[in-house]
Amino acid sequence: MDAKAGDAKAGDAKAGNGKKERQARASAVVAALAEAYPGTARELCALEIRSPFELLVATILSAQCTDERVNSVTPALFDAYPDPEALCGADPVELEQLIRPTGFFHAKARNLLAMASELTVRFGGEVPRELDHLVTLPGVGRKTGNVVRTVAFDLPGLPVDTHVGRLSRRLGLTESQDPVRVESDLNELVPEPTGGALSLRMILHGRKVCTSRKPRCDACVLADLCPSAVL
Repeated sequence: MDAKAGDAKAGDAKAGNGKKERQARASAVVAALAEAYPGTARELCALEIRSPFELLVATILSAQCTDERVNSVTPALFDAYPDPEALCGADPVELEQLIRPTGFFHAKARNLLAMASELTVRFGGEVPRELDHLVTLPGVGRKTGNVVRTVAFDLPGLPVDTHVGRLSRRLGLTESQDPVRVESDLNELVPEPTGGALSLRMILHGRKVCTSRKPRCDACVLADLCPSAVL
């Protein structure tokens, strides 16, 4: 493809906000972010985990906390409580002290203890794969459930956090502030198997480039596609 053809394709993807235009833009966004942030969903996940159970725990801890901070806490946590059965028998005070650096440690400890108990009693100590089952666990919403599905099990899922919501609105892929609606809108625009990796790439891009207060449009690989870009 020559430069003029490439510019025309980008212009077509950027213009308009009908269903076909949004699908074309979404397809171009998927391709551009895959090139900028290569790898599988597991490779793109910044949480340092070895099992679905560890991912579930780490994702619960990551609420209102950086992945780096979570990663600094989880080695000692998983040494002490390597599986759901061990965790549900944990002393609440000792558990709170281990996870204290992640913030909101009282609520997170309660959720972890209840979640581990549910896994042990209802699911035989195994993390369920179905989203409908995952979201019944204490401390687990659609975002956490979709992270577990995509990263741990390589199943379809599209986690929506603040970065994914912000980028989706700036790119004209949704107008909604509701994470569930954003998830639905994106799922209508991208192939199901690509949703999980797309979400993780959008999170990385939101942290590094398309930040909340001062997006770096001049350094953005999506600038030619983005209706909100300021160059």
